[in-house]
Amino acid sequence: MDTELKFMKAIENLESRLTNIRAGRANPSMLNGICASYYGTPTPIQSLANITVPEARSLMVKPFDKSALKEIERAINEANIGITPVNNGEVIILTIPELTEEKRRDYVKQAKTICEEAKVALRNIRQEANEEIKKSELPEDVEKSSLEEVQELINEYNKKVDEIFKEKEAELMRV
Repeated sequence: MDTELKFMKAIENLESRLTNIRAGRANPSMLNGICASYYGTPTPIQSLANITVPEARSLMVKPFDKSALKEIERAINEANIGITPVNNGEVIILTIPELTEEKRRDYVKQAKTICEEAKVALRNIRQEANEEIKKSELPEDVEKSSLEEVQELINEYNKKVDEIFKEKEAELMRV
């Protein structure tokens, strides 16, 4: 059933969006979506540099081409991710600050919003599936069982969203 595939894609999207919410630990995915100008072309930092985690709370960005160092630093500054890059001429070091209680709560709210958006996406997928079932001229009992099947699926996936949120909340609130 392609409806379940759409549900799975919605969950994958949720998980990838939640990885961008940091939990006080360094993670190379924090730089996802940040592009630096490389010879006039916006290029993802992952394509321009090696990103490593030398310690739990720091990232090291080592460009393949040293001439891109300043552009990468500028891109990170402009991305406004709350981390100031330190350029030592060879690599850029990003030290992730310790999260305050208030900042942790803000991140939990952000995660909750993303989870709610995922639930809306799931409901939209359910609505599409229900409309398709009603359009196809199936016998009444088959139509009813198909609608119930879709409802069971959405209940299952809504529980997954709730579980994912609880895990992320626990991760964010852990000091």
